[in-house]
Amino acid sequence: MKIGVPREIKPDENRVGMIPSGVLELVQLGHQVIVEKGAGEGSNFADEEYIAAGATIVSDAESVYGAADMIVKVKEPIQPEYSLIREGQVIFTYFHFASSRPLTEAMIQSKAICIAYETVEDNNGVLPLLVPMSEVAGRMAVQEGAKYLERPMGGRGILLGGVPGVKPAKVLIIGGGVVGTQAAKMAAGLGADVTVMDIDLHRLRYLADILPKNVRLIMSNRYNIADEIKDSDLIVGAVLIPGAKAPHLITRPMLKSMRKGTVLVDVAVDQGGCIETCMPTTHANPIYEVDGIVHYCVANMPGAVPVTSTVALTNATMPYVVKLAEMGWKVACRQDPSLKKGLNIVDGKVVYKAVAEAFDLPYVEVNEVLVL
Repeated sequence: MKIGVPREIKPDENRVGMIPSGVLELVQLGHQVIVEKGAGEGSNFADEEYIAAGATIVSDAESVYGAADMIVKVKEPIQPEYSLIREGQVIFTYFHFASSRPLTEAMIQSKAICIAYETVEDNNGVLPLLVPMSEVAGRMAVQEGAKYLERPMGGRGILLGGVPGVKPAKVLIIGGGVVGTQAAKMAAGLGADVTVMDIDLHRLRYLADILPKNVRLIMSNRYNIADEIKDSDLIVGAVLIPGAKAPHLITRPMLKSMRKGTVLVDVAVDQGGCIETCMPTTHANPIYEVDGIVHYCVANMPGAVPVTSTVALTNATMPYVVKLAEMGWKVACRQDPSLKKGLNIVDGKVVYKAVAEAFDLPYVEVNEVLVL
């Protein structure tokens, strides 16, 4: 198979879909890997390293998409890439379709095979290709939140962990999944007063066993959220419904109950955000204010630490890339139930129910497109 690795063109995105060790593995299996010139530079991987691993370097994205049977990347295609995608071509990346109708419609029209990292799910309900980036994003949420709590950055002027004789900042984390757990560990480690909310009582019991004692655990409901946000200094939105749009748990009127300079970090922004006033921002312009509340809503947070993020992501994706290359997408998805759940759009058909429901589109059961 010919596998293509284009350079990411989303603003401030420095990750790359494959590192030289992955290229070497595929080449040794008899596959051809085509890498766009400079694709790995943002993650400190030079073209020479890809060449040494056996890759073919080409000058532009058109050459990658034009030659490859499968494209392996990091972020969803954006408008300049839409026309490059061919019918029957496998696109393996993060898509987050439910947050973008234009992207969904473009991929339907392309008739490509769209396999989304974020909906690949194993038998235990774990999302193995989302976990590494969720770990990074959860830790970064606290790191960035602490920075924007500083007064020159628009925040309340509070040190997250306080000092002896001064109370630490209050951190509220809505969602106790991977993002929320990592955020709680970071915030607690810095000495903050941390509260984690989740709707799953079993998850809260688990978190009680693994998190430090300066983390409080509260059942998530609208009443409790409204009560907790009143005196929180940093609020992290860490809600995830796989493949679907995140619910708005903090609404615009609720901002008025918060103290000026409170910082909101919405990690769910790439799924539409769990804060109503959330809109995607970039690393170049990461924040804005609404009613005196600082919003940090960068949609590709791990892109700011690409060396860590790229290696963590490719550690998780490469076994699936190899399987797709060796078997072809249809056989691989038939044999691997977790990979099958990654199928979102196939040959113009929406085969992931949450995506179809998000835009009221016709839904086709995934097994119908897997007939050999």
